[in-house]
Amino acid sequence: MRSRILTAAVAIAAGLAAVPAEAQQGNTINVVVSGIKDNNGHIRCGLFNSAATFPKDEQKFQGVEAPIANGQSTCTFTNVPHGTYAVAYYKAAPGQTKMNTGMFGSPADPYGFSRNATIGMGPPSFNAAAYSYAGGNTSWPVTITYP
Repeated sequence: MRSRILTAAVAIAAGLAAVPAEAQQGNTINVVVSGIKDNNGHIRCGLFNSAATFPKDEQKFQGVEAPIANGQSTCTFTNVPHGTYAVAYYKAAPGQTKMNTGMFGSPADPYGFSRNATIGMGPPSFNAAAYSYAGGNTSWPVTITYP
């Protein structure tokens, strides 16, 4: 009897664990980057889910690369669970995978953050750039900044 109860509990728990994964499908965040001066290269975007990782490229939750057309680009993040997220992005030349920085670490490539958060003596805080995301399909418009 005890083993049947345990088996049933494990089966129910496994079924509940599958529910959040299904709910994530179709959850899409589109980051629409405007103000791009030319159509060369692409926009590289990172989606971050915590202040501890933002905006460390190697610690992003998801990363995408998007083409540029007519001075605009859209980074699309798919199957995103509910949560709080911030985005960092930059304009990359063909083949470029890391953002170029100046002598003191300031961006040398066009860049930006969600909520159009601005830099000071370093990148903006996670909270300054973050959105609460409840799921579904949403767009976060941003304007690129040129150094």
